[in-house]
Amino acid sequence: MMWLQTLQRKWFKTLSIAGTLLTVAAMTLIEAPPASAAATKKSKQAVTAAETTARRYAEAMGAGNTVVVGQLDFACQYSIVAAAPHGLKNYPTESDPIYDSCWQRLREAHASTLIRTDVGMEVLWPSSGELVFFSEDVHRYPASAFVTELLGVTPPGTGFHTHIVGSTPLPSASFRLRPNGPIVAVPTTLVKLSIRYQDPLTAPVTYAAGSVKWTTTIKRTRRALKEVTVQWVVLSGLKKHGFAGDQAIVNLPVTSGSIFGSGAQEQIPFVTETSHALPQSLVWWGPTDSQGLLTAAAARAAIFPELRDRVAMLNRVLIIDPNHVEALMVLSRHLYAIILREAVPFHKLTVNDPALALVVNEQFWNIYSQSVRMDLSLGMEMGGFDKPTTADYLYRMLSAMQTLAVVRPEQLDNRFRLGVALRWNNDQDVSIETHQFARSLPPRYFPMVQRRSTHLVVVARSPDRPLSREASHLTQSQKKSSPRPIQRHARPVFS
Repeated sequence: MMWLQTLQRKWFKTLSIAGTLLTVAAMTLIEAPPASAAATKKSKQAVTAAETTARRYAEAMGAGNTVVVGQLDFACQYSIVAAAPHGLKNYPTESDPIYDSCWQRLREAHASTLIRTDVGMEVLWPSSGELVFFSEDVHRYPASAFVTELLGVTPPGTGFHTHIVGSTPLPSASFRLRPNGPIVAVPTTLVKLSIRYQDPLTAPVTYAAGSVKWTTTIKRTRRALKEVTVQWVVLSGLKKHGFAGDQAIVNLPVTSGSIFGSGAQEQIPFVTETSHALPQSLVWWGPTDSQGLLTAAAARAAIFPELRDRVAMLNRVLIIDPNHVEALMVLSRHLYAIILREAVPFHKLTVNDPALALVVNEQFWNIYSQSVRMDLSLGMEMGGFDKPTTADYLYRMLSAMQTLAVVRPEQLDNRFRLGVALRWNNDQDVSIETHQFARSLPPRYFPMVQRRSTHLVVVARSPDRPLSREASHLTQSQKKSSPRPIQRHARPVFS
């Protein structure tokens, strides 16, 4: 009897599990049609012809394909059709000079983005050749400026990726093919493409969001552009009006509609939108995007033979990550060495011992900074010089050292050099304050303090100032045990 009850309980449990499985299967089958229908609906959302045309145009621009760009550019095709009484059946051959002519017009429209204004030590990588820099609001530039061949496969660009964001129909565009001819209307679509640049070291540059404009003496912050959404105006149904292709991009207008001569010029084509970048879509490269690449770039910059190349690469790293420690260290050390080397033509002393040469050159700038100080205050841009001056090196070095002192305060050598550089910049009180940390250093750092003790001197002209008395006391206590004669006998520059 017990055996029968046990068998019944097991049988009931088996039926219960089977029923549960059947219920789950039934629910799956019931819910499957809607999910399948959603997947089918998503797959049916194919890319439209207008979106394909916009993408082809952008990729042809980046590849420098003048023929495809000319065939898809409305302004280029309009000039051909307007000159043909019966329209066109086929595109001109690839050797036709019209494509080069249209390409040249585009290059002229992009010329304002290639004007280099990075003078002195503000130069950005690539240091030579062309740098794409959008110095105005991005909506002022034609859409093609963001996909030029300089940003594509042509050096220094390393390419970009395009992604279709979407498209929206617009009111029909209208235009005349000939003066006093009938006005024709064609369907028009606004297509949005996302342009993503692959390499932060060659990406185009813009000013940072919120930068002060117009009348200001403050240097505006620059950023490396990572991604931007560009809208394109695409015209369709052109074949029936004599065009060789059925679709074309309105990148630049044939005529702008502005005042010309004695009257207003007709706008061709007349459209409600223009092809340009969307200002709110800008995304810039940041510190966390490619940390390994930035570190490698800083190391690479350190071995460049030319100072301009070194500074350009490090500046590029620092507009992406302003607190990049390796870049700040390399930049500040190299500029400090250059400033010391700049002292030699002035004092004309031959010092063979490197340690002694360091002290001599530093002391020269200490004295010079308290006298005429012309070379420490007049930069290349302000003075109208054709090459950077010592002031350019000093100003760029100071900002790097100050940032490094904040992000890496344990870098004591940088803090010592920062105090020296501030003195060269005629900031005596700040220089003394910067060096006050030396008083609290443990004994193992005493040799480093001895090497720098000649800079902890009285730099203010009035001996009654508290900072002057502190600096004098610190100097005298350090000079007594200095192992170098030039440091034991160093005297304050001013007392």
